[in-house]
Amino acid sequence: MAKPFVHPQGLCESRKVGPRTRIWAFAHVLPGARIGTDCNICDGVFVENDVVLGDRVTVKSGVQLWDGVRLDDDVFVGPNATFANDKFPRSRAHPERFPETVVEAGASLGANCTILPGLRIGRHAMIGAGSVVTSDVPPFAIVTGNPARITAYAGAEGRAMPRPRAVEPPAVGETSVVIPGVTLHSLRAADDLRGTLSAAEVGPDIPFAVKRFYAVYDVPSKSVRGERAHRKCEQFLVCIKGSVSLVIDDGRKRAELILDRATVGVHVRPMIWTVLYRHTDDALTLTFASDHYDAADYIRDYDAFLRLAKAPGSSRRRSRTATSRRKT
Repeated sequence: MAKPFVHPQGLCESRKVGPRTRIWAFAHVLPGARIGTDCNICDGVFVENDVVLGDRVTVKSGVQLWDGVRLDDDVFVGPNATFANDKFPRSRAHPERFPETVVEAGASLGANCTILPGLRIGRHAMIGAGSVVTSDVPPFAIVTGNPARITAYAGAEGRAMPRPRAVEPPAVGETSVVIPGVTLHSLRAADDLRGTLSAAEVGPDIPFAVKRFYAVYDVPSKSVRGERAHRKCEQFLVCIKGSVSLVIDDGRKRAELILDRATVGVHVRPMIWTVLYRHTDDALTLTFASDHYDAADYIRDYDAFLRLAKAPGSSRRRSRTATSRRKT
């Protein structure tokens, strides 16, 4: 088995360093640190004792990894990125235990960004250069600024998705598939001197019996709604006014839509992760649901959603549900 490489001017005191990991000049790794396989610890990096790195992690020059930092597999940390591990630091005063800051698999931290203590950066998230991250970052989110805000989302492979365009509705009475489990429906509209009317019927348009509806409005433009999936409940979304971006994810494919007209409905079947963000000031979204509210039906953790979505038979169960609904 290949041993780790330590540059003659590097100092590695830990014995828990995986094979083929490289520790370069003027880097210092303390004895308690644990570093995985194929990592690259660049010049001038400091790694404290209570630090855990997964496999294939890259830490660029000028980074200090303090006690409590956890970097999962394939994480990239850009030059001079800063981790804080004490919310109220005082000289010679230390907490009993430092909070854990977790960066999940495949996430990237841009140069000179700052990560406050105790946060979780979701898988494949991207932190823009110079950003100051003050709260948890969802999986696949791209954040920038001070304080950092979500400005876009990455695709299933972790790369930025193409800039979304407003939805082009199918012909009236027809549907189009966005990703498996998500379809667009064109709704009827009437426009005259008295105003504009948009209508949908249960059956021809909304393919399930509606048991609940809710409206979302007055959302601050930088806030995010959703970030969840349902085990059994189906949804039908319509943006009545303004516009909002909808991210949809079936665990394998991801897509983003801009909803900005009241004549387009989006049918979201069970086990689809949804996120609503980039609300305009006047955005009003209606959601019709196939079931009454049930907290147990919600999946709010993305990793838990992935495990369920990729379980054998999950896509077949979704297809059977959709087929049975269309027959009713």
